[in-house]
Amino acid sequence: MPDRTLQAETPERPTHARDSTTPASAVAASLSNPDRAASPGSEAVARLSAAGYAFLAAADAATILHIELAQLNALRDAWGRLPRDTYLRDGGRYRSRRHSCFVQVFPSGALSAVPHRPHWQPTSYNALHGGLERWFEPIESEVLTAPVWGKLVASIGSLFEQVRPVHQWFIEAHQFRIDTANGIGRPTPEGAHRDGVDFVAVILAGRRNVRGGETHVFDATGPSGVRFTMQEPWSMLLMDDARVIHETTPIQPDTEQGVRDTLVLTYRATGFQAPE
Repeated sequence: MPDRTLQAETPERPTHARDSTTPASAVAASLSNPDRAASPGSEAVARLSAAGYAFLAAADAATILHIELAQLNALRDAWGRLPRDTYLRDGGRYRSRRHSCFVQVFPSGALSAVPHRPHWQPTSYNALHGGLERWFEPIESEVLTAPVWGKLVASIGSLFEQVRPVHQWFIEAHQFRIDTANGIGRPTPEGAHRDGVDFVAVILAGRRNVRGGETHVFDATGPSGVRFTMQEPWSMLLMDDARVIHETTPIQPDTEQGVRDTLVLTYRATGFQAPE
């Protein structure tokens, strides 16, 4: 089946979800309607506050976050240098990644890197890899020192702070490449889940020669949900992690080996997740 962008079909629901969906095209339209008086930024904040998620096309994201897409494109080669993820418990070799952490303080919005640390989640949020301290290689310095990197991470944090005012965000940044070298690649091997943070941003850096990779977002406690395929580089999905669950379906090669590259940013107000 070919890839489909922002289609409003009813997906196969994860076990937590129920029966109705909201067209994902309505999410994008609500952020790009030129007849609306509100700015794209205020629309995104309103959507996050009302629904728990917002999808931003790349042009809208650039406007809201005050970033240049050309500068983001200059970082794309870094996804081709990600080390293989050696922690996959399903036996797969389809995921490569890097990981770095930051703190953002308010009201200044200043962003600073913290010493390299492991990624950890409890089993209540990640049944497959929870309870395991996973040490990944840090994100490359040429990415972290690019001005657009700090602007991207801090601007998303400032947008989330408008939804839920905080003193600071503890931020984890994950570069992912999912490939189809062995036939199937799984963006979310743990299935439909929450991440145990306050907010999540899933940013598509690129995809090529793949089918599938459809994203599902559902209300954690109610019946509403959307499904869509992120195709445009630097489009992004913003989520209130307490209110929605999410997953992305496996990818398969189209005509030859393919990849799906993403940047996932998580924002948590009460510190980094760590073993007690």
